[in-house]
Amino acid sequence: MKQIADPILLSLFANRFMAVAESMGRSLQQTSISTNIKERLDFSCAIFAPDGSLIANAPHLPVHLGSMSFAVQYQVEHMQEFEHGKFARGDVVLANHPVAGGSHLPDITCITPVFAADKDEIIFFTASRGHHADIGGILPGSMPPTSKTLFEEGAQIRSFKIVSDGVYQRDELVRLLVDEPAKYPGCSGSRCFRDVESDLQAQIAANHKGIRLIQDLVEEWSLSTVQEYMLHIRDNAELAVRNLLRSVAKQHSTRLHSLDFMDDGTPIELSITINPEQGSAVFDFQGTGPEVNANFNCPRSVAFSAIIYSLRCMVSEDIPLNQGCLAPIDVRIPEGSLLSPSETAAVVGGNVLTSQRITDVVFRAFEAVAASQGCTNNLTFGTGGQDEDGNHVEGFGYYETIAGGSGAGPSWHGTSGVHTHMTNTRITDPEIFERRYPVYLRQFCLREGSGGDGLYKGGDGVIRDVEFLEPGMQVSILSERRVYQPYGLQGGENAKCGLNLWIKQRRESDRDLVPADENGVVPPRIINLGGKATTRFGAGDRIVIQTPGGGGFGERKSTQNSQGSESSQRPTPSRHRGSLADWQAVQLGA
Repeated sequence: MKQIADPILLSLFANRFMAVAESMGRSLQQTSISTNIKERLDFSCAIFAPDGSLIANAPHLPVHLGSMSFAVQYQVEHMQEFEHGKFARGDVVLANHPVAGGSHLPDITCITPVFAADKDEIIFFTASRGHHADIGGILPGSMPPTSKTLFEEGAQIRSFKIVSDGVYQRDELVRLLVDEPAKYPGCSGSRCFRDVESDLQAQIAANHKGIRLIQDLVEEWSLSTVQEYMLHIRDNAELAVRNLLRSVAKQHSTRLHSLDFMDDGTPIELSITINPEQGSAVFDFQGTGPEVNANFNCPRSVAFSAIIYSLRCMVSEDIPLNQGCLAPIDVRIPEGSLLSPSETAAVVGGNVLTSQRITDVVFRAFEAVAASQGCTNNLTFGTGGQDEDGNHVEGFGYYETIAGGSGAGPSWHGTSGVHTHMTNTRITDPEIFERRYPVYLRQFCLREGSGGDGLYKGGDGVIRDVEFLEPGMQVSILSERRVYQPYGLQGGENAKCGLNLWIKQRRESDRDLVPADENGVVPPRIINLGGKATTRFGAGDRIVIQTPGGGGFGERKSTQNSQGSESSQRPTPSRHRGSLADWQAVQLGA
């Protein structure tokens, strides 16, 4: 008979598990060297049950956390299928392939088994996922906006023991990250292998930190008690989601529907059918477009990440994001669609762009909140790679995501200049940015008026203006919401789309030089790059990225003042600005 959980112990273990993941994250940040991990915090850490299901995580990146369980489960099944590949003490497995539960190739996951102290039994897994600056492919930064196949996006690893029985496998790592990616036409191996290797070693250390803390927990409470409350935590999350679905069915409808579009017109359609007796639901993506000849195809694991994140946001209780959130949900995704592409489809943009649109679609179905910027505005630049003679040239790749506006809700304004939904990273500090790379940050400010108006106003996007100080820099932008505006809800207005501009200096070598004006100045060309583009910048060229805002919520009411003219009043938000977690208090009347 199943034991009833002590509520005090339930809270204690939920926080202890989360503290393990947070300690892993601190260790990873402190021991890494790349700006991606040390400065931008583009990583996630979590602990998993022996079957690979997510138990608890630190508040890192939602797009990583929901999909990492797919990566761990894949390795569990893979090791069982191939007897010679069983997990042993001292093993650490590396993977990044979408088929193996990966999100996109720059996100490399390190998975380490946690064994019982007195026998060869796996009792947990620790795992960390980090975004690496360059793992090869057709362009520096490994986030090519023009990729059409997975081979063009860099190193592909399904299952590799980077540490086998305690022995670090460096030669094989060099082969996988440098030699293998360069075999494809037009592609290169990792342009900064030393940085990638160092960050992977930091991930290995972070996993080991988690193992020691879990062993301390088991020693303090006993293995049976720890595993018992691991199950209680998942059951509690499942109950919270079932109660949410019952409340929605009671106060709104048992059938919800939503439709939105990627900038190329590809639809993402969702129909939700709620069973109020069971507190369960079917999330059916029938009607979503087929996979595209581009790179914003979205692996299934990332689609599940967006769903589990959205459900966790709408639950009013303080629960860890874990596998229990998905237990009441039957997710149906058509094979061969944008959200379940074929094995060799390019996916680098699916993780950072399409995941945001799935989130928008889920929230729109529940009418929970207006659309946020719906993008992560991925800027990459760098040098190096394979030269014309086939020689590997050491270089660098830089990558950042840029904030925008968050959507307004039933009782709050959106937040301006913030990373939203599936991303949760920082941006590199200007001092670090300019010291480590040949750039000058000319402007970084809010984009006033880009948020949608309404009873509650959407947050504004930002403007980021970067000047390049050296010639021959390959610069790429991978973005969305440059065509379709982030939507408003309940009468709120849509937000402004984003815009990417190339401020190009005229040069004789480019054959676009014109005579100087009366002040002796040759005006630059201002070129719209579109949402997805890559080009080689010269010294003095700039990229100006204007990110989208968030949609407004509710119709703004006009009143007549004493002079007979109309004025518009907004109520004072009753909740903290941009607090999506509190939406249920108004939306569901809680």
